[in-house]
Amino acid sequence: MTELVEHGHLFIGGEWTEPLGTDTIRVVSPHTEQVIGSVPHASRADVDRAVAVARKAFDEGPWPRLSLDERIAVVTRIKDAIAVRHEELARSISSQNGSPYSWSVLAQALGAMMVYDSAIKVAADYPYEERRQGALGPILVRREPVGVVAAVIPWNVPQFVAAAKLAPALLTGSAVILKPSPEAPLDSYILADIAREAGLPEGVLSVLPADREVSEYLVGHPGVDKVAFTGSVAAGRRVMEVAARNLTRVTLELGGKSAAVILPDADPAATVAGIVPAAWMNNGQACVAQTRILAPRSRYEEYADAFAAAAGALVVGDPLDPATQLGPLVAQRQQQRSLDYIRIGQEEGAKILTGGGRPAGLERGWYVEPTLFGDVDNSMRIAREEIFGPVVCLIPYGDEEEALRVANDSEFGLSGSVWTADVEHGVDFARRVRTGTFNVNTFSLDMLGPFGGYKNSGLGREFGPEGLSEYLEHKMIHLPAGA
Repeated sequence: MTELVEHGHLFIGGEWTEPLGTDTIRVVSPHTEQVIGSVPHASRADVDRAVAVARKAFDEGPWPRLSLDERIAVVTRIKDAIAVRHEELARSISSQNGSPYSWSVLAQALGAMMVYDSAIKVAADYPYEERRQGALGPILVRREPVGVVAAVIPWNVPQFVAAAKLAPALLTGSAVILKPSPEAPLDSYILADIAREAGLPEGVLSVLPADREVSEYLVGHPGVDKVAFTGSVAAGRRVMEVAARNLTRVTLELGGKSAAVILPDADPAATVAGIVPAAWMNNGQACVAQTRILAPRSRYEEYADAFAAAAGALVVGDPLDPATQLGPLVAQRQQQRSLDYIRIGQEEGAKILTGGGRPAGLERGWYVEPTLFGDVDNSMRIAREEIFGPVVCLIPYGDEEEALRVANDSEFGLSGSVWTADVEHGVDFARRVRTGTFNVNTFSLDMLGPFGGYKNSGLGREFGPEGLSEYLEHKMIHLPAGA
């Protein structure tokens, strides 16, 4: 039985502080459907406190005025502590959101550590000042920290996404208010403890678990200079709308409906082995999941059988069991959402090749079988809308131009992949797909390069120098001739 974890304080400006409100957030296990923890629900007054101390830390405090090497030293201590406590973080996350423990170790905890490590490398080499010859004389171009950042993160990969926002913000000298999801706030307390021990100065970091209403108040706060948000398209639109009232800068990493395109010359065994973990990763609760698999009609039945067998063989069960490959969905509403889409897919005429309901023997918990639909047309809702569950579409195509049209026929543009015996041909195909990240004969996310989406998948980039730039303002200083 999972130990009950109860927290009575909020982390505001580096100190454990009594909340000003009385509401609490109960954290429920998606495996047992039992309460496993609770945290205070931050109020608007708590947001005001956090913004005030963040403003003071940025406007008057030492953090943005330290040398880069000094900030790197603090962020390095955060990274190293995550490595030491990665199993604790992984267990906390799996208990809250149902991620398989093995995946949580690699992607949730150690993945977050890799984000910090990559950001440190980028920050160390970044050109914060450069002299140029302007049209009217010499100029100095500076990049300066953006200020107070509201980082609003989702429940599916909380530490990874927190790192994607915290690392560049801290390294460039900003202060951060981290707003975890109410479904998965417990691991953020571990992170707060790590940050405090790492020596962040007063006011630089606050952690405020809260619901949508308080999140909106934070996003619209006039003391916030930038909002970094990861979540749904609908929520991203609302964030942009609220932030626009103050002309607050935003970066939005939103949804996806990514296509894995199998060209006729691909090796079937390697292709299936590569796509299955990318399609059903994190129980299907991943924005970059390859949820549309495009297979050539000439080999469609071969791939239908192979993917159905591979998906049907995935081990479903307790997320804390190291053998589990697919755990429960984060909440009952997410389970019902997947089951509703399975019904919709059948009504639209698609054929269930495997799965389609609750797993046998798992009557408790918010489980859905790994499900594969065949005979899917790209106009169907199951092929167009982000389900965010273990439901994947297999779409037949004729020639390569049709495959390209189908891959691009989406309101999203976040990720994708192509599988082929000819890597250079795959790269040429990748160049023609309208999506922010793409893979040839693999599936990965490199934190030294830019990550983000086209179309409804978002605005701005994370990771690499492009992601660091999102946390910097650009200033031009005109110099006298001969300077």
